Amino acid sequence: MTQNDHKKRCGFVAVIGAPNAGKSTLINHWVGSKITIVSPKAQTTRSLVRGIVLHEESQIIFIDTPGIFRPKERLEKAMVAAAWQGEAEADLVMLVVDASKRKTDRDTLDILEKLAAHHQDRPCILVLNKIDKVAKEHLLLLAKNLNEKVSFLSTFMVSALKGKGLETVLDYIGKQIPESVWHFSEDQISDMPMRLLAAEITREKLFHKLYQELPYGLMVETEQWEEFDNGSVKISQLIYVARDSHKGIVLGKGGSQVKEIGEMARRELEEILQTRVHLKLFVKVQENWRDDPEKYLLWGLDYSA
Repeated sequence: MTQNDHKKRCGFVAVIGAPNAGKSTLINHWVGSKITIVSPKAQTTRSLVRGIVLHEESQIIFIDTPGIFRPKERLEKAMVAAAWQGEAEADLVMLVVDASKRKTDRDTLDILEKLAAHHQDRPCILVLNKIDKVAKEHLLLLAKNLNEKVSFLSTFMVSALKGKGLETVLDYIGKQIPESVWHFSEDQISDMPMRLLAAEITREKLFHKLYQELPYGLMVETEQWEEFDNGSVKISQLIYVARDSHKGIVLGKGGSQVKEIGEMARRELEEILQTRVHLKLFVKVQENWRDDPEKYLLWGLDYSA
């Protein structure tokens, strides 16, 4: 290890919270690029996604975890287990709370209770998000109440959507993580495979476009990825749905819906990859895809959780 390496810091920060607290928006802002999908629907993030940020002499690896809630189905249990796994492996834990809610929701209270009971030995900070939607008096009272439940190292008030207060959080984290050589190269912003990110981007477009009609029972899998000499990429993806009626919703009249979704995903992929993208989408009915262990492996989830 060189003398310069001793001055560097590197650490993992688990970003946890209830669904829709704004975790993914925060991380995408810090990374400066889309590495995790954002949707108005709860429970959008399904797997552990790492976003890598260089801040002065620190390399901060953010672990974007699925929203923590009370799970009922197998997929939900696997998602929540993944979130707590990310928390257990981190050097620092960041709890993100939606401050715009009139009262603290049940999911956040459950998280606070678990942190207080089992995780007080791990450094934890509190980030109150969406402060642009709430009065200062409410924020101060909320911060006081939450700090009475868990001994947070520090509390921050931010707006992920407007980028307010985020630099202060990075400054603090950069000084808290351990002295260490950097784990990743300087130009790497995520360790998420591009095939998976491409599938997640298409899934995000499905959520946005079919916000009202679309049930949670779908997944997107990148089936083929072919790169050509001119730099362009051909991507074929399967959209799995649980019922024939869901297939009709995704396709739309004469295939118009899936064509529009594919166009939206293609444009964003071209922006990320900085090259021409040919995207083909196919819709397939598979009633029991949520009971297929191989699908869980794609997301890095534990089927048996």
